[in-house]
Amino acid sequence: MKIQNMMFYQNKKTMMNKMYFMGCMGILAASALLSSCSSDNDDNGNNGGGNNPSVIYKWTTDGGLKACDHILFSEDGKENANGTEIGNGDQEFVFTGKQTLKKGTYLLKGWVYIADGAELTIEPGTIIKGDKQTKAALIAERGGKLIAKGTAAEPIVFTSEEAAGNRKPGDWGGIILCGKAKNNQTEQQIEGGPRTKHGGTDDADNSGALSYVRIEFAGYPFQKDKEINGLTFGSVGSGTQIDHVQVSYSNDDSFEWFGGTVNCKYLVAYKGWDDDFDTDNGFSGKVQYGLSLRDSKIADTSQSNGFESDNCADGATVEPYTTATFSNITFVGPKVLDDKFQNTTEYITAGSYNPNNGSALGKFQAAMQIRRSSHLNCINSVALGWPIGLIVDGEKGNTVQSAKDGVFKLQNVYFAGMDAVGTDANKIYDDVLYDAKNKAVLDANQKSYSNTFFFKEGNNNKYFESWTSLVGADGYTPIAGSPLLGAASFTGWTGFDTVSYIGAFDGSNNWMSGWTNFDPQNTKY
Repeated sequence: MKIQNMMFYQNKKTMMNKMYFMGCMGILAASALLSSCSSDNDDNGNNGGGNNPSVIYKWTTDGGLKACDHILFSEDGKENANGTEIGNGDQEFVFTGKQTLKKGTYLLKGWVYIADGAELTIEPGTIIKGDKQTKAALIAERGGKLIAKGTAAEPIVFTSEEAAGNRKPGDWGGIILCGKAKNNQTEQQIEGGPRTKHGGTDDADNSGALSYVRIEFAGYPFQKDKEINGLTFGSVGSGTQIDHVQVSYSNDDSFEWFGGTVNCKYLVAYKGWDDDFDTDNGFSGKVQYGLSLRDSKIADTSQSNGFESDNCADGATVEPYTTATFSNITFVGPKVLDDKFQNTTEYITAGSYNPNNGSALGKFQAAMQIRRSSHLNCINSVALGWPIGLIVDGEKGNTVQSAKDGVFKLQNVYFAGMDAVGTDANKIYDDVLYDAKNKAVLDANQKSYSNTFFFKEGNNNKYFESWTSLVGADGYTPIAGSPLLGAASFTGWTGFDTVSYIGAFDGSNNWMSGWTNFDPQNTKY
């Protein structure tokens, strides 16, 4: 009896141990399943490691377009949380979720809209290639956020999908940020073709962040004079962070602002097609530290400028005015690094960079063209080697009268090596007094009004015959003893770093180190 009882208790104990073990294994399995289903942030660390069936994609529609709370797909357009393609392959796709792209390499396909309430965050060191066939573009709509914060050591790069040596301007669409800040048209359709509208009443609106970012070979002429730029801002508010951004080989403007209040620092416009910094529709932000560096064989049919600034297309005197203020900008024109430069259509061919996509070539014009009732301000800046220094253009609006009334200002601006300090109208290259409205020379023996305005007493603007007394061989770094050093003044201006030098650089510290790239054509991504 004792032996039987003992055996009974041993068997019972063994059974209980087995049941306990199986129970623990069940709990662990359930826990693992729950944890795999609970994350809403896809892990793309392996960059293409295969489909994860535990990630559920939620599909809806937005304005008649397919919309999804996940943004990554396989090459065949199928759901894949570990995919390497951004967008499902449709020409237009709407992202509605909140997701982080892990460091890796991705292909952007079509126009991918970051919808109202959605957020796309991109980790440092990420490379995103734009699909050429669909002219891919990444568009943050009103209420959506693009958060791309790289580092000097690991910038985030948006570039062409083409192989090194075969890249051209216009290989893909570009980056567009839209917000709810004011513009002088109330609500606008963004330029270039996408559905997105911008504008509102919230000047402090936040569209995300771009920091230590490069945008290469973007921009595309979907319609005449309605192109996607390298980087486009539509009514972007001051809550948005923009700093350390390089736009290279854009097929239209490098940077263009339509209204908005966003402040920007450390911008590089490198060898763009049209204008370097284009301001429109009431843009009122502050921009400090910028470099534009031109390719002497690339200029647009509309005539390329450093600044091109409008209040609006027809020159109407509507508020808010374009009142942006730029400080510490260096414009390196086509003459500086090319001693054989000729401002002719025979010389300006774009060479191997001609995309042959309808983007027509033309001539270089002015470092600064202020027109159509714009009240743009520029201080503590330098322009070198452009055909024309300044155009205060009176063809449309009240720009000339505003200049006479002191409504906008150019102060502590240095020009060097221009063919003409100023001219008075678009596509007029002679420094003579000219009536832009009636397209007639008023007095061939007098300098242009633009010249007179530039040298107006109190502006402290200066002209030098040659740039070699100002900068070194690279065209932008001040040499020892340069007149640019120690010449800045911020009296009457707020919201800027009060540095002592004119132009973007102080001669010793280069804020472009580490994150910029001046040979994106040959970089292997």
